[in-house]
Amino acid sequence: MTDTLTPVEAPVAQASDSPKKLKRSIGVVGGTLLTLSCVTPASTLFVVVPDLFGSLGTATAATIAIGSLLCIAVAFCYSELGTLIPSAGGEYAMVSTLAGRLAGWLVFVLSLLVVMIVPPVIAMGTADYLAPIAHLDPSMAGAAVMLLATLAGLLDLRANAWITGVFLVLEVIAAAVVAVLGFAHAERGPGSLVSMQVAGADGGTDTVTALLIVSGLAIALFVTQGFSTAVYLSEELENPRRNVARTVLATLGISAVIILVPVVAITLGAPDIGELTGGDISTMVTAWSNSAVGAFVSLCVALAIINAGIVMVIQNSRVLFASARDKAWPAPVSSVLAKLGRFGSPWVATLAVGVPGAALCFVDLDTLYGVTGVSVTGMYLLVAIAALLSRRGAHRHTAAWRMPLWPAVPVLLIVVLVYILSEQETGHLLWTGGITAAATLYWAGYLRPRRDTRWLVSIPADETPDVPRTR
Repeated sequence: MTDTLTPVEAPVAQASDSPKKLKRSIGVVGGTLLTLSCVTPASTLFVVVPDLFGSLGTATAATIAIGSLLCIAVAFCYSELGTLIPSAGGEYAMVSTLAGRLAGWLVFVLSLLVVMIVPPVIAMGTADYLAPIAHLDPSMAGAAVMLLATLAGLLDLRANAWITGVFLVLEVIAAAVVAVLGFAHAERGPGSLVSMQVAGADGGTDTVTALLIVSGLAIALFVTQGFSTAVYLSEELENPRRNVARTVLATLGISAVIILVPVVAITLGAPDIGELTGGDISTMVTAWSNSAVGAFVSLCVALAIINAGIVMVIQNSRVLFASARDKAWPAPVSSVLAKLGRFGSPWVATLAVGVPGAALCFVDLDTLYGVTGVSVTGMYLLVAIAALLSRRGAHRHTAAWRMPLWPAVPVLLIVVLVYILSEQETGHLLWTGGITAAATLYWAGYLRPRRDTRWLVSIPADETPDVPRTR
């Protein structure tokens, strides 16, 4: 296990042949549009948040707020590591370089779980919001969205930035409409946000305990998780040492506001605790306005989900492409997955992400949620460990964005994340742990014995000049 936490002092090994590089084609605006679309605030609000209302009631806004504060520390870690290691490999390239190749492999497996599960989870919400137009089976609708997103993911990245930007405007409008209606029809005062009440099974009201809030933080971290997309795009961002940090931090701030403000409005405007716990936001919107407004909001959310699918497929294909370029798989598999299409996109990796994602739309949703929450928390934990090691050896003097309050920020984050993991459901921990154990066996049996020819994490040369370090 020494490979897990021992930092790599020498430069990362390069593949014997020159690694393929993605072209730099987007700036901060394009990167922020793509990253915000991956956070997909409206679809998160309408698909993921209702489950939090179901378990946390009036404590949902407070839990998301706490999760957003924790994500500031996570964003600091991503911003510093993303400017040090600008690679499409994202977390695994950063962690491999700073905390060892086994740690990098494990964070890759966790990120692969997240990137494979999150798109179908979001996509399956499409049917609910297309109901005013057509009644669809959730699994079939989700699968169709995933296949559509896969086709869009084969296009040029710059084109996708503007496509997703248009959809993003629509979902922000939908979130704003919900916020305005909720505040205008407030049934209770601001004090209800800390009243910690949820509807009980007997029709009464139960108290939300601190333990429930801690358990819900894994999903709350997932709510704004998409800001990490900026790191995956760092190889395609112009001047990554400056723009990665700007994109990560700006996206987190904007997405937290877009999600949290409507959650507060819904909490205040829900007719009663039972309606709030039920989490049927569309019904509440219709009750606050009329069926036409409800249909408009539902259609915007459906478009937001499609938008999220496109961006997530783009992000996820880059992770798989980078792993193939870094020879994580047997030679024939790596060669195929590293192929680039006529638009400069990794087309085989895109298909390899999108098609299985369509199949996952037929898996139990609660299991997908639980495994995703545990995987995101574990991934953040390994990133925080890498951030704690980011100023040792050769990287101490590398020009990069530097987080404030280091090393206190990563140390505190590690402690909190370990505690959050300890409070998750045993079944979800076992599923994620089992997959991680299998990945460790693959490392021990295939990758480590071939360490000179496999899992060679490559960091493409930064073609832009370094910028002064900031604190």
